Amino acid sequence: MFDKLDFITEKYDELAQKVSDPEIINNQPVWQKHVKEMGEMEPIVKKYKEYKKAKSDLAEAKEMLDEGDEEMRELAKMEISELEDTIKQQEADLKILLLPKDPNDEKNVILEIRAGTGGEEAALFGADLLRMYTRYAERNHWKTELMEVNDTGLGGIKEAVILIKGKGAYSRLKYESGAHRVQRVPETESSGRIHTSAATVAVLPEVDDVEVDLNPNDVRVDVYRASGNGGQCVNTTDSAVRLTHEPTGLVVTCQDEKSQIKNKEKAFKVLRSRLYDLKMQEQNKEIADQRKSMVGTGDRSERIRTYNFPQGRVSDHRIGLTLYKLDNFLDGDLDEIIDGLITSDQAEKMKAF
Repeated sequence: MFDKLDFITEKYDELAQKVSDPEIINNQPVWQKHVKEMGEMEPIVKKYKEYKKAKSDLAEAKEMLDEGDEEMRELAKMEISELEDTIKQQEADLKILLLPKDPNDEKNVILEIRAGTGGEEAALFGADLLRMYTRYAERNHWKTELMEVNDTGLGGIKEAVILIKGKGAYSRLKYESGAHRVQRVPETESSGRIHTSAATVAVLPEVDDVEVDLNPNDVRVDVYRASGNGGQCVNTTDSAVRLTHEPTGLVVTCQDEKSQIKNKEKAFKVLRSRLYDLKMQEQNKEIADQRKSMVGTGDRSERIRTYNFPQGRVSDHRIGLTLYKLDNFLDGDLDEIIDGLITSDQAEKMKAF
């Protein structure tokens, strides 16, 4: 581990010299590439320097045990104990920092919600999830953009697609893919019987054009008049767009905007992310067993969480964590469970590391 840390530190120092070179500064693409690399290394280098400083301080404190008066030796013992705890924590932090990074972690997110079993109750729960993730984005000062919504007219949604823009959005939300189950008494249930419904969530990283080989000739574009609850002009022009990717059969629709051009841009953005997700799933078939042992596998059929309204609890089945603050959770207070999922994921990766 320390050989790797020394190598990263040397590489960081080399890049620091390069980014101050006038010739490289004038070559902005190269300069920006080096700055980005430095940004990725900086947390590791900073932590490693802190670690080496603590090790040096520890050596000095141990030397004080053999010299000075009794009071100085007692102070040295206290300092040694504190430094040993600090060093132990720093070593654990460094191991986590050295774990392989998910290349998508810093990307924006395209989050899809679909009502599952449960009819209108499942659609209402889908609307609750959409609000929950929107509120979570607001708490993190991320921007949201509704890409597509297919509502029921009764307050529920059959399907919704939302773009969440923010640094590290995917690193936090990627664990949300899967089946979400709700247990509650519907308003229409006169006998007070608890119903169980479900909705599925898919979290995809937003991808650039260059990351997906999308041949326009493979995509059939259909335009039609928007339906449902639209604003003025939305339902009076052929602004809605349906894309069909013929090689895979993937279909994306978008009718949220008044402009056909804007709807087409949004639809292609979603299509690229779905194709990227498909490509990643194919690549990961070779390590399927490993993925099953980790949280956040992205399997949409996997039941990951239960929201129980009568008991006011939310339970994440992957890490066995139950919280009795359902109202806060549905208002976007997700960090406690997401932090637990990240810690569990890191622990699994540490075993492999």
